[in-house]
Amino acid sequence: MHLRELFLLEQGLVFLNHGSFGACPRPVFEEYQRLQLELERQPVAFLGRERRFPELIDAARERLAAYVGADPANLVLVPNATSGVNVVARSVELAPGDEVLASDHEYGALDYLWEHVCGKAGASYVRVPPDELVGSLGPRTRVLFVSHVTSKTALRLPVEELVEAARSAGVLSVVDGAHAPGHLPLSLEELGADAYTGNCHKWLCAPKGSGFLHVAPGLQAQIEPLVVSWDWGEARTFAERHRYHGTSDPASYLAVPAAIDFQAEHGWDEVRTRCAALAERARVEIASLFGVEPFPPQGLQMVSVPLPPCDPARVQRRLLEERLIEVPCFEHEGRPTIRVSFQGYNDEADLERLLEALPSALS
Repeated sequence: MHLRELFLLEQGLVFLNHGSFGACPRPVFEEYQRLQLELERQPVAFLGRERRFPELIDAARERLAAYVGADPANLVLVPNATSGVNVVARSVELAPGDEVLASDHEYGALDYLWEHVCGKAGASYVRVPPDELVGSLGPRTRVLFVSHVTSKTALRLPVEELVEAARSAGVLSVVDGAHAPGHLPLSLEELGADAYTGNCHKWLCAPKGSGFLHVAPGLQAQIEPLVVSWDWGEARTFAERHRYHGTSDPASYLAVPAAIDFQAEHGWDEVRTRCAALAERARVEIASLFGVEPFPPQGLQMVSVPLPPCDPARVQRRLLEERLIEVPCFEHEGRPTIRVSFQGYNDEADLERLLEALPSALS
């Protein structure tokens, strides 16, 4: 069976945008729905009287912690990586004159977050090219914020080196790992970032609304929960304080183990290798098609390539409306750019359709 048949994507759609929201396989989605039905058939038993919720959440959290190389005591579940960075950014104490240092390739929504937090504190949000980060750490720097894999440009930043440099400078390291789980091998305890947040709904293929926040023990006392609720007053541990966000549907969290199992059952190491090869071919051939200089190879399942002068929104719209190809095109540093993602449901034919359609989409 072709892996495409195990996903719920629309028939005929060439989906080359897994990097934005992911896509959930049918068996994982069925487990997600089974959990939702169980909740709705006995809501009080699931969430209240029999208190199955803590046991189920803790079991899912422990499976995920093992998968990302974390001590489960240091990992909590959040809806997505943006939520996780919000928890940290709103908990860290900044003073007038302090600086938060980031690369100039960060996710736009989180640029807004840090500008907001710094603005309230009288601090500065400083953005520099990735290769200038270490040299830009200074006496005013309180936080180093970087992506493991950048969203728009699909660059793999040297987070090991950056975390170590921050530690040596006495600076908190916060890593946005939105694109890492299921995409890159992780050992969060070994990495040693003060805070690391990731998505499960992207490359791990879990349902939307499933992510995590990992916090080093030395920072945990400062971290306020996403929502202050019952577990805050009754908890003894960091994980317990951040477990309950009020009445909500926890099925997306509880389905994460099913996503881990799905990828293990379908040889996802080989899938990642095959998809990374497709991405590398896309990087080289799109650049050759238009005579542009691509970003260096990254060994990822996602690549960004500059396009010749064009209206990227129009190109994206034409590819979808005329060729049924879903792929993001946007401006980056004043240059139109295309970002192409490959997941297990993609194959050579999808890339060929994109390469054939691009010239006319830009015309």
